[in-house]
Amino acid sequence: MKYFLKKIVYASLILAGVMMLVFFMLQVFGDPARLITGQSGDKKTMDNIRKDLYLDQPSWKRFAYYFNDISPIAIHTQNDIERKNLKGFFIGGDTKFGVKVPYLGRSYQTKKDVGDVLLDALPGTILLALAAMLFACIIGISLGVLAAVKKDSWFDHGAIIGSIAGISAPSFFMAIIIAYVFGIVLHGYTGLNPTGSLYAMDEITGERYLDLKNLILPAITLGIRPLAIITQLTRSAMLDVLGQDYIRTAYAKGLSRNAVIFKHALRNALNPVITAVTGWFAELLAGAFFIEYIFGWKGIGKITVDALEKLDFPVVSGAILFSACIFIGINMLADLLYKKIDPRVTN
Repeated sequence: MKYFLKKIVYASLILAGVMMLVFFMLQVFGDPARLITGQSGDKKTMDNIRKDLYLDQPSWKRFAYYFNDISPIAIHTQNDIERKNLKGFFIGGDTKFGVKVPYLGRSYQTKKDVGDVLLDALPGTILLALAAMLFACIIGISLGVLAAVKKDSWFDHGAIIGSIAGISAPSFFMAIIIAYVFGIVLHGYTGLNPTGSLYAMDEITGERYLDLKNLILPAITLGIRPLAIITQLTRSAMLDVLGQDYIRTAYAKGLSRNAVIFKHALRNALNPVITAVTGWFAELLAGAFFIEYIFGWKGIGKITVDALEKLDFPVVSGAILFSACIFIGINMLADLLYKKIDPRVTN
């Protein structure tokens, strides 16, 4: 319980820092009223927008309003609830206390609720991260086991060199190379597109249809780095386990090589891999930003980069805050899982 509470405190401090960073970003980068109305906006309209966004208030009061908006437990007037279309449970008179879905603001460009924009893009990012991790686990564990079993062979040396290259290669660089080679140069053989999202549009009927082949290239690209790390972790853990006394005992009892490797050695070697996979899933969600943008895959990353180009800062700040919450939540689960697997962990 003490371990869990300590993680909660750390997570709260990190979120507080992210909140302050996001608030500062919103105050510094341009005039929101001008960004919303464009160059044709008149003074009266911009004054109304500034009042609506609390820009006519002191900085400390703006931060208090901002914190109240994104907090799940907050106090709002009835007018605020209706104007912002807040979702939750509220009690009280004109000024109400309630539990609600955090309000991240409205997009300058689409005028949609930022939370709805991000939730619409979230499934694409999660699917991409899951596909990348599945690819990395299957290939990485297989390569790691073979490299450990064939220690000091050409295959082992090749796996080590390949994993080092996979860790060193920048994701955005690999994305460009893979999209060009397999999506353009070899398109006639692979049938894969350099860009595309989960749903494509039929050119004749105009109907949307599921196009899973667009997932292949971005998933492979995103999975290269975790694949390399999982390969090294599996190899190292397997070499350590294969040197244990109980493995020699298993061989002495007449068990086959496959039974010793897969039933006894691999099962115990997977503990560090499982915790690494859990932690890396959060890394994949964060690392998907440029991968999604390069491959045109609709997800939080592409939405955020597009918003940056259009100076749509509520979407950018909401995506940062949203991603930070997911990142912290998954890392907390990884820490708890690690403690469950290895009770010796106390910090």
